[in-house]
Amino acid sequence: MSLAKDFALTHPPDNSQPPAASHWSEELEDSAATERLGAKLAPCLRPGTRIYLRGELGSGKTTVVRGLLRGVGVQGGVRSPSYSLVEPYVVSRLHLYHFDFYRFNDPRELRDAGLAEHFHGDGVCLVEWPERAGEQLPPPDLEIVLGYRGTARTAEIAAITETGAQCLARLREA
Repeated sequence: MSLAKDFALTHPPDNSQPPAASHWSEELEDSAATERLGAKLAPCLRPGTRIYLRGELGSGKTTVVRGLLRGVGVQGGVRSPSYSLVEPYVVSRLHLYHFDFYRFNDPRELRDAGLAEHFHGDGVCLVEWPERAGEQLPPPDLEIVLGYRGTARTAEIAAITETGAQCLARLREA
């Protein structure tokens, strides 16, 4: 059973399906495995990369981001920016923005909060609950849908852009 049916995934305007090589699934036995998935994504980050994370509350979105941030060298606490909406991090010359739009009631809140500008520059955008921002967001490079299968978590990853496809290829090799 695909988790994608529960979430509105980003598709090309003609609703065509990307090639099978642009999808990848992994079973994550525990939170440590979920964090390792994030760490494996770290080498893929380039200025302007956008990764959107979807899933139920507690499915591991923040855990993936924590692993990714640790993988690029962020020290200290990594928490979900549920109330602040964004947590910025700077590692070397890489500017990372961890967003959580769970509390949005209207997609226009992205613009009203002054956050839209982050998605059109060189910052790396890691977004939890992107569906709450609706069409206000540009397409991601990678989309990760987290869910459950029995007692394990699952991750379904889709490459939406060429940047995402390159990242997915590196992830498969890791």
